[in-house]
Amino acid sequence: MIPAAVVFAYLALVLYIGIFAFRARAGASDAEDYFLAGRALGPAVFLLSLVGTNMTAFSVLGASGHAFANGIVTYGLMGSSSALIIPVALLVIGTRLWALGKRHGFMTPVQMFRDRWECRHIGTLIFAVQAVLLVPYIIIAVMGGGTTLQTVSSGLVPYWAGGAIVSLVVMGYVFLGGMRGTAWVNTLQTVMFLTFGTIAVWVVGSGMGGFRAAMESMLASPDTAPLLTRDRISPWYFFSYTFIPLSSIAFPHMGIFCLTARRVGYFRKTIVLYPICILAIWLPSVFLGVVAHQATDIPGDNVVLRLVEAYAPLWLAALLGAAVMAAVMASDSQILALSTMFTEDVFTFYGGTRRFGEAVQVRTGRLFVVVLTVTAYAIALRAPQSIFDIATQYAFAGFSALTPLLVAALFWAGSTRWGALASTLWTGAAVMAVAVLQAVVPVPPAGESVTIVSVAGADIITRASVGTLVLGMLPVVPMTVVSALLMVIVSRLTAASRPSDATLARYF
Repeated sequence: MIPAAVVFAYLALVLYIGIFAFRARAGASDAEDYFLAGRALGPAVFLLSLVGTNMTAFSVLGASGHAFANGIVTYGLMGSSSALIIPVALLVIGTRLWALGKRHGFMTPVQMFRDRWECRHIGTLIFAVQAVLLVPYIIIAVMGGGTTLQTVSSGLVPYWAGGAIVSLVVMGYVFLGGMRGTAWVNTLQTVMFLTFGTIAVWVVGSGMGGFRAAMESMLASPDTAPLLTRDRISPWYFFSYTFIPLSSIAFPHMGIFCLTARRVGYFRKTIVLYPICILAIWLPSVFLGVVAHQATDIPGDNVVLRLVEAYAPLWLAALLGAAVMAAVMASDSQILALSTMFTEDVFTFYGGTRRFGEAVQVRTGRLFVVVLTVTAYAIALRAPQSIFDIATQYAFAGFSALTPLLVAALFWAGSTRWGALASTLWTGAAVMAVAVLQAVVPVPPAGESVTIVSVAGADIITRASVGTLVLGMLPVVPMTVVSALLMVIVSRLTAASRPSDATLARYF
């Protein structure tokens, strides 16, 4: 129970950070202070919190579970492409968002869309689609928390209780601390996992007799040797994963985080160091997932935790369990982002703040945090898929398909609100189609992987991927391509509805 006690101590620590952040903003009732930390985050907190908010249960538990089934190629699927695409997106799109937010007082991307395209209810629809797409990302954090606490406590804390505890803690410090508390917690979480993730790889490798011995043992077995190559992933399937990192800048929480920096110069260090942080987080997760075959033959999102328990001393396993929990809990920024969007894009837009004041607006945002967390917890208890699949099939694919909205709004004066509407409706419909298709695909027998040789080579894929492969690629490819085409074609057809010259002059 020592590892569980350490994890609980960590949970108490982050909850206290939320309370401390609440005290730090005592007397401040304005929405900008609660939702954006007064646009005053320093360079170190900005970098680490931005990395932390994007490195969730998907990057730790999901990546290791996927690597266990598919091998070292998991790093190539997500780690390498993310290290290139996300920094470029921050440079090109993130800095422009920051400048427009500073100049016009935007607090959410939807506010910018409404102003840029002179639209009202279309902005509300964009908010609704983004909210639905972001909920799966919050769900995987609850799943990761339940899995982590169940594993480190050797089953004494059941999955449902672990998910509930993590949900309450995250809800607590987001409720109290707002963006300031969330950024401080994300900074701590990033430092913890960067530190202890590196230690985990070294300790586990030493426990197996060294990296060379572990690799030679896997190469000697015909069952595990393919895991050290990309033989199980076809080229087109591999290519489709390069579209996934496009979602990063389109995530509302990433866009909102871009608005919190005190100066635009803080993006410089973030863009340079971000790829290094991805390397330091993804490589240990993937490596531990691959070598977990030396300790277990049972797949799942908790393979890295079982590996640490098997090869690390008790005290270190406890600290590593807390580090994994740190990465799992990074959904706090998604919860706060949706709360910010609801209060700004719905409550305030339809007159709530004008009638009741900013203090009520902040209280409304806090109430939304509670409702959203409870909803995500209830769904997580019934989620049948793995963390990796839920993230890639819903959250990442959907927001990748919404990226053309950002690009068109910021860089194409000829885009119109009707093009934005067409792109948004297509994204929502496509994600729903994926969900329906998955529901009708037969579930494979327990413990049995499914191989689609005629479509994706020798790729071992999950039930989710079986139901959604399109010409051997993930659905994110046609979703994003069609979304971009609709934005261009519909905007051309509705050129007469372009915003006024005065509006365009403020953007171009």
